[in-house]
Amino acid sequence: MAGIVVLVSGNGSNLQAIAEACCKNQINSNIINVISNNPDAFGIVRAKRLNIPHICIDHKEFSTRDDFDLSLIRHIEQFDPDLIILAGFMRILTKTFTRCFNGKLINIHPSILPKYPGLNTHEKVLLSDDKHHGVTIHYVNEVVDAGAIIAQGILKLPDSPDERKMIDNIHRIEHDLYPKVVSEIIDRKIKYKNEYVKFTKDSIFYENNVVNYEWK
Repeated sequence: MAGIVVLVSGNGSNLQAIAEACCKNQINSNIINVISNNPDAFGIVRAKRLNIPHICIDHKEFSTRDDFDLSLIRHIEQFDPDLIILAGFMRILTKTFTRCFNGKLINIHPSILPKYPGLNTHEKVLLSDDKHHGVTIHYVNEVVDAGAIIAQGILKLPDSPDERKMIDNIHRIEHDLYPKVVSEIIDRKIKYKNEYVKFTKDSIFYENNVVNYEWK
């Protein structure tokens, strides 16, 4: 059975969604370790409640970014995971890390990439009076939020959307779409090579990797 490692820095709601999908056999795998760089992350509390092995590797205890990433690498390599999931992991990873786990490392970003990489995406959407918002799930490479796109969830916005309600809708999309992508990667319906994503014919994303969601 495949094994998944999840990296978190905060609330860990996507960790929860993926763990629940594993428990329901919607993902043919188990989360074998949760790692946080933040000792106060609620994601660690979630891991405890879910009886998932977990560890905090506090980035503040390392003098350089490289030293922190090397410690992460050493810890992850002992599990030899099939997939490493960034679930609100708020650290920019070094080239050493991304190259070490090339093709095994995915992230979810709250925007319709390539629009709005980086932070504060919700504010940028509102300031730009955009008609759509969304999430992007992508493989991670050396450039922040620039890896090959796997799937996107698109949310059509009403006029003058409420920010809190918009964020709640984005979280709802994340919790629906991320487990589906993870499941398809584990089942090898999504394949990655040389910065290119390919879907098998039985993949739910074969004909279209963009999923539209209604405002609620």
